[in-house]
Amino acid sequence: MFSSPGFNRANAYRQVGAHSGVENASPHLLIQMLFDGLFQSLNAARGALERGEIAEKGQHLGKAVRILQEGLAAGLNLEKGGELAENLKMLYDYCVKQLTQANIRNELALVEEVVVILQPVAQAWKEIGPNGAAVAGNQPADAVSA
Repeated sequence: MFSSPGFNRANAYRQVGAHSGVENASPHLLIQMLFDGLFQSLNAARGALERGEIAEKGQHLGKAVRILQEGLAAGLNLEKGGELAENLKMLYDYCVKQLTQANIRNELALVEEVVVILQPVAQAWKEIGPNGAAVAGNQPADAVSA
């Protein structure tokens, strides 16, 4: 309700830092940041579900769904990405469906399922690297564009 001037300055500094980070980030880093934000929201939703905080759960799941739809899915290049991009789109759509059901039913298992499904995708994205070539296979990452 009330906060100190120091808290307000620190919060403003964090917001400027986050904004600058996004403005200066490469397309690869932007997707990585989306995955990081997605997992933060999913973990917060899990905690809220465990504590029985339904309104907070809804806020975090809503943010996760927006990241999936407006960030990750919207960043897919279906023309250049071909089958890989189409499969990612279907995967993201499935995760949105599961998170919507988790929100309606207050079902923790559905949130955990989405985390388990998306962790390998996020890890693979990190391993691709900013140059768009997989560390192990030198495969191009044309499936997404940011």
